[in-house]
Amino acid sequence: MVLRTRLAAALARARETRAALVGTRVLGSVPELLRTEFPGARAIVVADPRTWRAAGATVREALVAAGLEGEPPVLLEAYPLHDTSRGVEQVTAALASNTCTPVAVGSGTINDLVKLAAGRLGRPYLVVGTAASMDGYAAFGASITHEGLKQTFACPAPRVIVADLDVMRRAPPELVAAGYGDLLAKVVCGADWLLADAAGIEPVDATAWSLVQEGLPEAIGDPAALARGEPAVWSAFVEGLLLGGLAMQWTRTSRPASGAEHQFSHLWDMQHAQTGAATTAHGFQVGVASRFVAALYEEMLAVPFEALDVAVACAGWPDWPACEAETRARFGGDGALAGLAVRETRAKHVTREALAAELGRLRLAWPALRPRLQRQLLSSAEMGRRLRVIGAPDTPETIGHSRGDLVDSVLLAQRIRRRYTVLDACLRVGCLERLAERACGRL
Repeated sequence: MVLRTRLAAALARARETRAALVGTRVLGSVPELLRTEFPGARAIVVADPRTWRAAGATVREALVAAGLEGEPPVLLEAYPLHDTSRGVEQVTAALASNTCTPVAVGSGTINDLVKLAAGRLGRPYLVVGTAASMDGYAAFGASITHEGLKQTFACPAPRVIVADLDVMRRAPPELVAAGYGDLLAKVVCGADWLLADAAGIEPVDATAWSLVQEGLPEAIGDPAALARGEPAVWSAFVEGLLLGGLAMQWTRTSRPASGAEHQFSHLWDMQHAQTGAATTAHGFQVGVASRFVAALYEEMLAVPFEALDVAVACAGWPDWPACEAETRARFGGDGALAGLAVRETRAKHVTREALAAELGRLRLAWPALRPRLQRQLLSSAEMGRRLRVIGAPDTPETIGHSRGDLVDSVLLAQRIRRRYTVLDACLRVGCLERLAERACGRL
């Protein structure tokens, strides 16, 4: 078993997750963990056909041998990405007819479906991860797409996480590449948090920051060794993914692990849902978007913000009625996505007086903030290299978007979440579109 120092420290601070078992050949430990962390409980395994083959059957055999299976397994169908809420309803119905502890066997979708269904029933659950494809195993909240809108629903994180490194290394390489893209995003989302802190919008939480950022260089530092399956590198990588979720659990928000790069992914998923077009893996979208955001930061860091003319920037700032009208126009009127954009944009829209104070803080902070951002970030070229090494897309064209699409997405992505990011900082200064076009040239 591997339980590294950072992971142990994170579990000590976790609000719901009590145990995490990371190592090789650990599937047989599920019954013992069930007895320890869910005294007197019986289990019901939830999987889909692929995760059943990967680990579900083995987990069930162990539970049956220990006399701990309470109900037959629930095997889910493959739900379309534009309506994963159907899966939530199926799992909720399967769990409501009994008092068994759910044992989710899978990765992102399976975990989120069981997490939300179990949360609705007030029932803690255990998850057995089958792929290192995302950072949401330990996260508070579930990301579910309902009627074309991707939403995060509040619900408790798993009480227990089991991550068998042998199982995860056998997952398709594209799942590992997607997980790497999701973890690489912590570089730029960390920069966004530093920026929000300096602008007086959202202070950095020291505990969450240390959980995500301190081990990040090690976790993402050698994608070639990760692709080869080297055990020590895999251990650090999986730990990094779990720590991102535990940090979100600590703060009750996704801020520690999600910034502007995730807004692009959420936007593209919702756009694809509206048209019925196929979408690509979340981690692939986030990886490409992270590289673009890094390029945007490169352009932003060349701007002398310490000499910013705050009065000029504020003079061009629209009031809310004008901003709402522009938001509706950009999203095509009164549809569900337009309504979401209006709500989220309204939540972070500021008056000119408040903007003047914010930009004043940013101007004063810039001489110290700029070098800190430079230390936090990787260059867009280096991010592209690492993505290519692990086998992940690194340009918008490789995930079905042109450079023009990417620039067009900037002003839309900025409006679908109330979170303050580099997109907001550049928009409020009045240079977002110009810098975004330049950033595309770096990819």
